[in-house]
Amino acid sequence: MTPKLPLGALLALTTAAFVTVLTEALPAGVLPAMSAGLGVGEAATGQLVTVYAIGTALTAIPLSAATVGWRRKRLLLAGVAGFAVANTVTALSTNYPLTLGARFVAGIAAGVVWALLTGYARRLAPEPVRGKAIAVVMTGIPLALSLGIPAGTFLGGAFGWQVTFALMSVLALGLLGWIALAVPDFPGQDKGGRLPVRGTLAVPGVAAVLFVTLTFVLAHNILYTYIATFLEHVSMGGSVDRILLVFGLASMVSIWIVGLFIDRRLRALTVAGTLLVALGATILALPGESPALVYVAVTLWGLGWGGVPTLLQTAAAQAGDQGGAADIAQAMLVTLWNAAMAGGGIAGGVLLAGFGAESFPWSVLALLVPTLAVVLVARRHGFTAAAPDGSGSPREPGRQPREARTRA
Repeated sequence: MTPKLPLGALLALTTAAFVTVLTEALPAGVLPAMSAGLGVGEAATGQLVTVYAIGTALTAIPLSAATVGWRRKRLLLAGVAGFAVANTVTALSTNYPLTLGARFVAGIAAGVVWALLTGYARRLAPEPVRGKAIAVVMTGIPLALSLGIPAGTFLGGAFGWQVTFALMSVLALGLLGWIALAVPDFPGQDKGGRLPVRGTLAVPGVAAVLFVTLTFVLAHNILYTYIATFLEHVSMGGSVDRILLVFGLASMVSIWIVGLFIDRRLRALTVAGTLLVALGATILALPGESPALVYVAVTLWGLGWGGVPTLLQTAAAQAGDQGGAADIAQAMLVTLWNAAMAGGGIAGGVLLAGFGAESFPWSVLALLVPTLAVVLVARRHGFTAAAPDGSGSPREPGRQPREARTRA
């Protein structure tokens, strides 16, 4: 019999992921009104998203290392409280520098929360269904992008952008109570069990997962960040909302599929996701302006990409577990993820200026070639399936499960 998932606790973590992504992306949905309210140009207001990512990228690893001994529930509550404070300040502020500071604090809170979620989900769930538990938590990402951002944009237009951020604070406060009541506590690591950041990279499989994170997320964000620009290039500028809806729905299907099979087919799912995104990019790279083909390509892209956060975080946790470095590995993944998000915007801008929007799909394909190669090579450590006996431990082909390796 398949063990049951602790859904009450897991859904609280799902909501934490939802709040994290929504807090990050919400300024994009209310950009014109927020720009007017803060008295700065839209380009300056757009940096509120950038400074959030910078806050996460700069602090995820050092904070994770500094708090590795903290009890997990205490640290999770501190991260969610950071969202409540930062969104409250954003809702009340009409001062641009103060709002920038609040967004940086929100980014720090995001680094804390993201570094915790996967490890927390794995510890909550029985071993045979740990991948499913992570998939449940990661559902918060597409929910935020496909439902949360449109809802926040609508509320911002109807009642003002400050009301939207105030509601985010209320949601964070409610989440604090939910976590306090429904989420069990776990201890951190003993001082003697901590692994330095440099040592984490030496744990078999960790470097491979981090490389794939960097290249895959960079490829995705080059195209996603400039999707409106690309659609203008193919004479579909008026279809951005529908294209993003199709992408969001396909991503939800992807997460559902990944949740069903991740505990047995982590490597196969990662390969399939890479190939689906590559196939979508190939279709977009074809000459011509066929709306039907664009919708097909975006559907393939969403089916490939939707489960990627779950797959990569599971792979990082699984690899890190072999050396007692799961939390540090997650913090490094979070850092690289945010660096790749920022890099996607920069690289996309350079490509647009130098080669035009038609270069975006080709850049995705160029980055996915080494991505796929590393996934295929890292079959013993990094991108492995759970053992057939359901123990959750990686197994080398044709061999019995090994004990966890000692740290390098």
